Amino acid sequence: MKKFNTILPILQTVLTPEEVESIVKAIGYVDKARKFTVYQLLHYWVAAASEEWSGYRFGADHAACNGLSQVHYSCFSGKAADVPFAVFKELFHLLVRKCNRETRRKLAFPKELLLIDSTTMTVGKTRLPWAPYHGERAAVKLHVALRAQNGQPLGVTETIGARHDGPVCESLENPDFIMVMDRAYGKLERLDRYKQDGQSFVIRLRDHVHFEKPYALRRQVTTDSPVIRDITCQLGTPQCRSKHRHRVVIFRDFEGREIRVVTDLLGITAEQIALIYKARWQIEVFFRWIKQHLNIPTLFGTTENAVYGQLFSALIVFVLLKWLFDGTKHGFPRHANLSFVRFARLLLLDRLPVEWMIRLHRLIVDYGSILVTYSG
Repeated sequence: MKKFNTILPILQTVLTPEEVESIVKAIGYVDKARKFTVYQLLHYWVAAASEEWSGYRFGADHAACNGLSQVHYSCFSGKAADVPFAVFKELFHLLVRKCNRETRRKLAFPKELLLIDSTTMTVGKTRLPWAPYHGERAAVKLHVALRAQNGQPLGVTETIGARHDGPVCESLENPDFIMVMDRAYGKLERLDRYKQDGQSFVIRLRDHVHFEKPYALRRQVTTDSPVIRDITCQLGTPQCRSKHRHRVVIFRDFEGREIRVVTDLLGITAEQIALIYKARWQIEVFFRWIKQHLNIPTLFGTTENAVYGQLFSALIVFVLLKWLFDGTKHGFPRHANLSFVRFARLLLLDRLPVEWMIRLHRLIVDYGSILVTYSG
């Protein structure tokens, strides 16, 4: 078994005890513990995600193997339930502001894409009685706004599983981006408001939405284009109809299914709009990765603080890993290239190739002082 967790020393460079203490005070939590502080709890949660611990008892038993101060598992669970999850949410957003640097890749779209969707973690109803879902299940959700350009989350909102996605997305809106969303977010009143407020969007329509007074837009048809139809129209029936005319693009995906998306974008081709919506798959890959590699489906606690604290700590691990990868991946010969999945796995196992470790060390040295003195 490993003698230490590779990600923890890097975390200490990026999030200092002083920053954690400042956020704890701002939230209003009084940390009276001497042996097991909020900063140490953060380290436990990060190790739980990166090492895929199975529960409080397992974590307490294996803490020493990861270079952590050892405490009884009841102390771990009690602290997790006591510390407001808002502390870890603020730490996550602080890290996002530090690590969300621009990438070199540029997209041929008017604005950067912001992919918005949610993922659900379900457990038995008795585990989370405050988060009823369907039947004998309980669930919590993470609603995520993911930047397509660098694959980093820009914002996250937590809710119980029964909360509908549509209203929650309003807390993730950002006029600096083109928001790309699935059918759950396509309420007609919301589309009208986006167009009125100048919020760019590409949203999939439900199959039953009626097109009123469609008008075909002129376009140059190519033989390999997936686009079937490009129109402007009002949406809905007389009982519930959009006030504004919207552009609708209908195209086929790689499986031949017909996809209908609505957008406010007029200065680009229908093929580009189809590509924008297809980029939404990136957030599905993100959800799959964090569930498979950051232990998110294994919820340790039963209180809101414990559950959401664990989830936001896991997202902290993802942001940190993605920042490290983006800062070290350029300039390697083809035989030495690593994918993000491979990089994360080797880093957490402390088995990165020597040339990658040298780049990683240089990144930490170069950026460490800037990140430590960062002020949001």
